[in-house]
Amino acid sequence: MRKIILLLTCFFGISVFSQIKVLKNETLVEIGKDNSVGLYKKDNKFTFNYQDINTSNLNTFRSFSFNDMNGDVQELYKMITDGFIDQPAGNISLELPNDIIELQYERNYGQPTVQFIQYINKNKKYVGKSQFLNKKQIDKIFGIGTPKAALYKAAVKQVPVNPVNNTATQTQYNNTNQTPASSKTPAKTTKKRK
Repeated sequence: MRKIILLLTCFFGISVFSQIKVLKNETLVEIGKDNSVGLYKKDNKFTFNYQDINTSNLNTFRSFSFNDMNGDVQELYKMITDGFIDQPAGNISLELPNDIIELQYERNYGQPTVQFIQYINKNKKYVGKSQFLNKKQIDKIFGIGTPKAALYKAAVKQVPVNPVNNTATQTQYNNTNQTPASSKTPAKTTKKRK
């Protein structure tokens, strides 16, 4: 009997002080990728992965992430592509929660290109650089022309629902004249000039 109690105590003690915990497997969704630069999404967080060409070791990959709060991914795409049309005089600096990113534009073989420069942890000593990318490559990374671009497009705003009777407020339409039900004002008569 003592051996059984001792054995049960050992198993109970092992299970209580276990250091290994099974986590839920959450995968990243790839929006787009070209060569060594890719854009990925997990929940509402977007991550750019790129091969760092600023180091002597070509197996160094870096990433920077941000949350898509107010259509930030779409705004970033627009900012990058606008720089191809009207090349800025200097680098465009963007502050992310953990890093500072600069967009550096140059013409390579007569074609406008952009490079991501990452100041890791907002420290100017630690710099990562992506390869130079042209417009076609940026479109591929952002998934333009594919269904994956819908993963960051602005969502359609929903009409608030009245909790009392489960109907949309201020948007019920009268079937006869297609005007809002709340705006039942009499029609004004028009005066004719002689």
